[in-house]
Amino acid sequence: MSTVHAATESHGDHSDLAAEDPHFGKATGGKIAMWMFIAQDGMSFGGLLFAYGILRATAQEWPVPAEVLGINLTAFATFLLICSSLTMVFAVLAAQEKNKASLVKWLGLTILGGIGFLGIQVYEYQHLVHNGVGFVNSSFEGEAINSLFGTTFYAVTGFHGLHVLSGVIYLICIFKGAVQGKYTQGGDSASPVELVGLFWHFVDLVWILVFTFIYLL
Repeated sequence: MSTVHAATESHGDHSDLAAEDPHFGKATGGKIAMWMFIAQDGMSFGGLLFAYGILRATAQEWPVPAEVLGINLTAFATFLLICSSLTMVFAVLAAQEKNKASLVKWLGLTILGGIGFLGIQVYEYQHLVHNGVGFVNSSFEGEAINSLFGTTFYAVTGFHGLHVLSGVIYLICIFKGAVQGKYTQGGDSASPVELVGLFWHFVDLVWILVFTFIYLL
């Protein structure tokens, strides 16, 4: 009798959750797959940052990042990427509200934000290489610095840059579908926009961690 009662209560709890949250228990296969990808990709970034921390902590000499890297320019790039995450939120809302014009606008702004970030990163790389910061040998203002500084910097930020580039390509593909009205038909049609939104927010969140570890600490 108690088992039946417990089962009834358990079923009632799930019913209450479903009533409070219309999305409870309704995750699509695409969302589950994206969350799984984000989880394993997050481990990759975690491993890179962990390795960077160990190498820096055990190095006898390590340059002060603020003296070598362009903090102000990268801070602006970070702000740009955060703004693109906000426009992505508006794009998802527009898709859910079946507003094609608004969806196209916000997706376009998100793409521009990503391209702007990549442009700043390319400019920064060119500037650093010109000043002597390389993979194997690095120098700053004519003085040799720990070569691991350049190696870890390019490895971590470059890995993230590839994610941003992939995200921009992904967004462009979704943008084309949005122009054709594929994602504003109601039902689950907005799902592809939600999926690219999850990936883009992940990329933005990871960059905040990378910026803090590599540039500020």
